[in-house]
Amino acid sequence: GMARILREVALRMSGMRYPVSSAVFAVALAASGTAVAQQPPADPLVKENVTVKVAAHTYVIPDGNVGLVPNVGIIVGTRGVLVIDPGLGRRNGDTVLREVTKVAPTADIYVAATHFHAEHTTGAAAFAPPAKYISPTVQEEEFAQAGAQQIQTFSGRSPMTAELLRGATAPRVDVRFERSYLLDLGGVRVRFLMVGPTHTRGDTVMFVEGDNVLFAGDVVMNKSFLAANQASSMKAWLAAFDTVQAWNPTVVVPSHGAVGDGTLVQANRVVMLDIQSRSRAAKAQGQSVDEAVATVQRELTARSPEWPRANGIAAAARSAYMEAP
Repeated sequence: GMARILREVALRMSGMRYPVSSAVFAVALAASGTAVAQQPPADPLVKENVTVKVAAHTYVIPDGNVGLVPNVGIIVGTRGVLVIDPGLGRRNGDTVLREVTKVAPTADIYVAATHFHAEHTTGAAAFAPPAKYISPTVQEEEFAQAGAQQIQTFSGRSPMTAELLRGATAPRVDVRFERSYLLDLGGVRVRFLMVGPTHTRGDTVMFVEGDNVLFAGDVVMNKSFLAANQASSMKAWLAAFDTVQAWNPTVVVPSHGAVGDGTLVQANRVVMLDIQSRSRAAKAQGQSVDEAVATVQRELTARSPEWPRANGIAAAARSAYMEAP
């Protein structure tokens, strides 16, 4: 069941194609961890031939814990297929398209992103018409405002990243919506909901009905802090948890990191509520926003020092402080 699927995803992410004992797996992971520490960052390439089926209609290409690589979703119906977060640049999009044709050789293709960031959107260039790109209007606006700058910033990370992003542009949007959209792929429907301002203003979660798989973008993560920033609202983030929790997902696919089960939503909520209550308490005691933020940042980082995205704590705390009554 679910444990087997999650184990398979973990094995594929570690680059091992065959089941091994958990002890061997732990040793292999530890060894790979030390090797990674001494090497430059891995090239941000979506991998071929590692696609995992996580539910009746739903597949994931795991990110392999590589920076600037998203977990890619592929949802297959009788008439259409939806691709979620097609990767960084045209070459990655081409890789995703090859994986799509293996699981859905003849369906109409739709493409969408959980948010506007370049590793989630620019791979759409590989999907020429009649493929259709679906987007909330706010994601389109965000890319227009900040997409080119982000492409330039990312291009500075490595020669390979620059190569992947050469000529990258905003996706050509075919279907626009404001807050919600329902896509019927034939025998399976995908519910889109724009929940920002969370990680971005246009964060969009996608829920595969019947399969009960939630593509959560950066709104729900696995053993990670949440990457809040100046635009983030703690109230919006907590409301997003309430909404997706009510859908009762059994599989949660964050946009980066390991695929998990439905308990991830509550785990994330507990951390954000903790940030909120600490920030409110500091405000009630008369601390300045900067004092409160520094305290919360220090306390939470100390509690989970191994978690990534700790730089998001400060912005989450600042929002909670400003929104406090």
